[in-house]
Amino acid sequence: MPKEPKSEIVVPLRIVLVDPPPGVDFGIQEGKGNDYRTISVQRSQAGSLVLECTIVVKGDRADGPPNFGGPISQGPPTGRFIYIDIGRSAGQLDSAWQRRIKIPLQGIHWDGIDSVLEKPKRVLEATIPGTGKDGGPSCATVKPIDGWKVVKQA
Repeated sequence: MPKEPKSEIVVPLRIVLVDPPPGVDFGIQEGKGNDYRTISVQRSQAGSLVLECTIVVKGDRADGPPNFGGPISQGPPTGRFIYIDIGRSAGQLDSAWQRRIKIPLQGIHWDGIDSVLEKPKRVLEATIPGTGKDGGPSCATVKPIDGWKVVKQA
C-alpha cells in the first residue's frame, strides 16, 4: 500500500535585529550555494530592524520534530537554519561589510507552530543582537536571545 504524502504547512516568521549598525543592508537568503538571491532587503537605521518571511514545515508529529524546507531553509534536516545576508552579501556593493548570520531553527517546536496556525494574527519571532563584539554587524551563528516565541503580528 503506498504511503500518503507528508503534509506541508507554511508558517510566518519574524526576525528582529536589535540595534544593528546603521547604513548596512540586511536580507534573507533564498536558495543555496552560488545559486541564491537575497530577499526582503532593508537598510538599517537607528533602532531595531525587522525581517519577515515564511517557512515550509514538512512532516507530522509522528516523525518527530518539525522538518523545515522551502527556499529559505538551509542545512541538514537535524540542523536547519536561516541565513541573513549582510552588506555586500545582500547586494550592497559599496558596503564595508560582507557577512552572514546563521539563525538556528531548532528552537521552533510543534506547540509554537500550532499556536501560530490556530490564530492567524500570530507569528514566530526571534530577537537577535544586530551588532557583534567587533562593533560591526553580527555574524556567524547567532542564537535568538529568548528563543523563538509566538507573538502578535504588527
